Amino acid sequence: MYRVLVADDEPIERNVVSRTIQKYFEGQFSVVTAANGREAVRLFTEHRCEIVILDIEMPGLNGLEAAEKIREMDAQCSIIFQTAFDEFSYAKRAISVHALDYLLKPGTDEELIAVLDEAVRLAGERRRPVWQGGVSEDAGAQEETTGSVRLAAVAETIRDYIEGHYMEEIALQDAAEAMRYSEAYFCRIFKQCFDKSFVMYLTEFRVEKAKELLADVRINVKDISAQVGYHDSNYFAKVFKRVAAITPTEYRTKVLLAAEKAGQRDE
Repeated sequence: MYRVLVADDEPIERNVVSRTIQKYFEGQFSVVTAANGREAVRLFTEHRCEIVILDIEMPGLNGLEAAEKIREMDAQCSIIFQTAFDEFSYAKRAISVHALDYLLKPGTDEELIAVLDEAVRLAGERRRPVWQGGVSEDAGAQEETTGSVRLAAVAETIRDYIEGHYMEEIALQDAAEAMRYSEAYFCRIFKQCFDKSFVMYLTEFRVEKAKELLADVRINVKDISAQVGYHDSNYFAKVFKRVAAITPTEYRTKVLLAAEKAGQRDE
């Protein structure tokens, strides 16, 4: 069970967030609530929470100040901010304490769930010790390994989704929804995994699949277009040429000539 701290000076907000967590992550979280920043720091110290959700505008010690104190005690816990104020200065300070995300109120359950899902993944990875030759690695190496393992797992999940749906008319929103991420968060995590946008990755993926099919002369180009997610074969040809620097027909001819030459060498 993961320990999560929810801090907000509005009782209704605390209750809403707590209920949302219990509803979607039943049995996975032990929830601790705080009414202000000072109480949040105290409860964090007592319970050593792995995930912290902080409202920014709280009396006495605000959420950003509380986060700075929490970060001094724990360099790895996931900090999530919630605020009704879209202030650049807030976002800048959120980055400085390495916050996992910065959510604006009123938000949706889906946005919060997506960020918590990622926080759970991180917490799970942190609970697994990293061993090498029977000796635990230092914290810096462990953090680097954890991040690499997490991104590799996310990347694999995304690739599996695209592999199963590239032939359909899918968009970034569909993939984000399937993985229970907000669109903004999915964009960020996708760029981290593949160093390119979702649209660019999907386009290149479809073109590679089309190349495989073009090697089979029994399948005409129009059918190949449909099989890789393009119902307009003319548009498919334009996309293919932009990515491969050659038309589908020219690519097929090139492959056939290469195969013919290889066959002649083998004779």
